[in-house]
Amino acid sequence: MEPAVLFDLDDAGIATITLNRPDMRNPISGDDVVNGICDTLAAMEANPKVRVAILTGAGKAFSSGGDINAMKPGGGGLNAGLPAGTRGNYKRGIQRIPLAFAALEVPVIAAVNGPAIGAGLDLACMCDLRIAGESAKFAESFVKLGIIPGDGGAWLLQRVVGFSKAAEMSLTGDMLDASEALACGLVSRVVPDADLLTEARALAAKIAANPPHAVRMTKRLLWEARRADLATVLEMSAAMQAVAHATGDHEEAVNAFLEKRKPVFKGD
Repeated sequence: MEPAVLFDLDDAGIATITLNRPDMRNPISGDDVVNGICDTLAAMEANPKVRVAILTGAGKAFSSGGDINAMKPGGGGLNAGLPAGTRGNYKRGIQRIPLAFAALEVPVIAAVNGPAIGAGLDLACMCDLRIAGESAKFAESFVKLGIIPGDGGAWLLQRVVGFSKAAEMSLTGDMLDASEALACGLVSRVVPDADLLTEARALAAKIAANPPHAVRMTKRLLWEARRADLATVLEMSAAMQAVAHATGDHEEAVNAFLEKRKPVFKGD
């Protein structure tokens, strides 16, 4: 069987992560997928050659979320039958994914190529940027199955679309099409399905062209600013700026500007 998560890195430092269970619409609750995502993110974080990543799904779905066929007790899914066992399954399983994203300083673009449902929507919200193909659909649909977002969706979604819209989506479980997702800020752009990966790579290339240390620190600062007060963010900004000023890429950027030429950033 092919790996549940595929990884590719090109010469420009753009990584592509592909959920690779198209026959099942790319569920993310299985151990093979959870381990694949977490291991891939950890490897990217440790690799200075990775400047930006694109996350997408194989086939016609981004991710269907949890595997409903495995939700019955003893079905091999997260539901262990006894509450204590189920709690442990979540902590050792799918909840590792948002923590892995939170530890990652490489920017990630979600290229949503079809339905992103339940945990699939939350996975897209773990990414830093989201663009959608015209056929993409989104739903925070846990309530329709009599469960709650067990993967951090209650924290993630409202930070993307605001509390009111997140509450509407979470309490109704209603589906949004791509245009509705664009209107509420869930995605930043909608493109023809055939152009999705091309557009995602073009966006990734713009990020990859910037000094990699500054890119990673900027992402870290943005994530920390979600939960810190202004004084803390200013203190972090001063410390990170001191590091940034000492990099070779900052010196190259200044020299290139003054010499009216295109800079060449090497990650120094």
